[in-house]
Amino acid sequence: MKKILAALFSASFLLSPMIVSQASADDYRRPPVVQKRVIVEKKVIRPHWKKGYRVNASERRRFSDVNDYRRYRLAPPPRGYRWVRADNDYLLISVTSGIISSIITVR
Repeated sequence: MKKILAALFSASFLLSPMIVSQASADDYRRPPVVQKRVIVEKKVIRPHWKKGYRVNASERRRFSDVNDYRRYRLAPPPRGYRWVRADNDYLLISVTSGIISSIITVR
């Protein structure tokens, strides 16, 4: 029994370099692995619409007034305020100071 184990043990030492060389030869035959990088760019539209934010005059020129606020299911604006549409948001802003008092986002 000891002779059989000794023969198997010595055969494993003799065969291991051949197996390793075959594995390294297979590495050269494989095509190179190409890793693709995917870059996702997010477009953020006006993340700063917050209650209490002051809208300057140049930004106010880009807004469109919402005169028929009932059509968009908006509450009637209080005196001194008006509804405007900015991108996909409806803003209730003060006429004199331009401070946002309410924001409704439509998606």
